[in-house]
Amino acid sequence: MPLPLLRLIPRMAAVACLMMWATTHASELKMATTTSTENSGLLKYLLPKFEQKSGVTVKVIAVGSGKAMKMGEMGDVDVLLVHARKMEDEFVAAGYGVNRRDVMYNDFIVVGPASDPAGLKSSKDVLASFRKLAGSGSKFISRGDNSGTDMMEKDYWKQVGIEPKGQPWYVNAGLGMGEVLTMAAQMPAYTLSDRATYGAYRAKTGLAIAVQGDPKMFNPYGIIAVNPAKHPGTNYADAMKLVEWITSKEGQDAIAGYKVEGEQLFFPDYKGK
Repeated sequence: MPLPLLRLIPRMAAVACLMMWATTHASELKMATTTSTENSGLLKYLLPKFEQKSGVTVKVIAVGSGKAMKMGEMGDVDVLLVHARKMEDEFVAAGYGVNRRDVMYNDFIVVGPASDPAGLKSSKDVLASFRKLAGSGSKFISRGDNSGTDMMEKDYWKQVGIEPKGQPWYVNAGLGMGEVLTMAAQMPAYTLSDRATYGAYRAKTGLAIAVQGDPKMFNPYGIIAVNPAKHPGTNYADAMKLVEWITSKEGQDAIAGYKVEGEQLFFPDYKGK
């Protein structure tokens, strides 16, 4: 082989490696999301449909909504799927996120031992139930992780004028929803859960629904692309592919089609641009 060609081989190999690296990484999308979308099994059902259609691989980082948005602020992820509307609006207003859209909703429920030691069953008033819980002395486990669920629970206590921190019946776990449900079954104790994660864990924990149906327990989810003007290194193009797909008829139908033991756990909520 002529000498000039031999000299070109290492350069050609380096270029080929760079092209392979760029192709691989351009098709990976980092999504920070709440633990409820992961623990419920929704993402394992939903994302392969998107990946097959788009050719984009989604790397899921499941944390509380608060931590997810902190990752978005730092530019560590490309897109968020979370459920903390006030924080979502603040995130967008501060310029960290763009193109937020409603995606779906479910609701919060209070779950606990089947024996219901606090006498909450059949209640549809979450605030009255929290007062009754505090008065009963029954154990209550808080996620304590700055998630959307954790923030909602703290707001309920604030509305009833009770500071549970430091009380002997109040346990601050600092864990995700699935782990807290497992703890509640073992203790036993009550906790606030999103309905979807509870549905996925119901059989293994034996916990029963104690409080449901209060409009104050509505739980909406939104998707937000991280702003490329703040973080030019983020994969904005693929983030918008996911935003468009999950709010398309195909994506919304897929959300509606996800069921556990015949029960629909999430309800599509995109109403158009």
